[in-house]
Amino acid sequence: PQSEMPAQRSRSQCAAILAGKTTLFRILTTLLLPDSGRATVDGLDVAADYKQIRRRVGYMPGRFSLYQDMSVEENLRFFATLFGTTIEANYDLIRDIYSQIEPFRTRRAGALSGGMKQKLALSCALIHKPSILFLDEPTTGVDPVSRKELWEMLAKLRCQGITILVSTPYMDEASRCDRIALIRGGRFLDIDTPKRIIEKFGERLWAVSGDRMPAMLKTLRRHPQITSAFAYVKNTTMPSIKIAAYFSWLLAGSVKNNPLGRCIIKFT
Repeated sequence: PQSEMPAQRSRSQCAAILAGKTTLFRILTTLLLPDSGRATVDGLDVAADYKQIRRRVGYMPGRFSLYQDMSVEENLRFFATLFGTTIEANYDLIRDIYSQIEPFRTRRAGALSGGMKQKLALSCALIHKPSILFLDEPTTGVDPVSRKELWEMLAKLRCQGITILVSTPYMDEASRCDRIALIRGGRFLDIDTPKRIIEKFGERLWAVSGDRMPAMLKTLRRHPQITSAFAYVKNTTMPSIKIAAYFSWLLAGSVKNNPLGRCIIKFT
């Protein structure tokens, strides 16, 4: 890391990290050595105490990294064996997750759908009963139903006393967590509750929906009163552009003769 990145952790919490997260997760799970500085997990140094840390943490990387030519059950038994345990010994912990893919336990992991791969990876990360779970963008590339199911599973795991650290590019997912950490350039910009993070944002947010996305982005980004504009989709057939701006020029009446095409503007 380019700088010290202090983090606090309490038992049975869910924390979200936005931006700069993969490198940090790999350091905290002892897969990567820091260039400088010091990091601890559960009071243990990531360099000096890496063996103890690996027994305490579970890690689900952003890219599916299990053995694709092995079956669902073979993958799970392999990871259980690595930690000196069995599926049967910790089945209660993964029951809600693994039971959904257990009917396909003989299927090769590479032949699973995105949602099923996600459930298998999460089961493998939990099979040794970790106290801390790291999830690197766990909902990337999965369907909306699987995404919803994952967060329901995480809520149950949190109730079992597991601390969960999730990296995500989605603010709606981060808002489900107890705390959010924002990182840029190797430094924490802020660590706070979702409510406090939103309250600290000093500008108005407007959502603009329209049928000419490229033209909307280009025009809005050129305007001096708009600090930023970016596209996002929120369960709608019409993509939106979210703007942190005053938008007085649109409210003053230039909407009627604007180059954006059909659009809807609202304060959020």
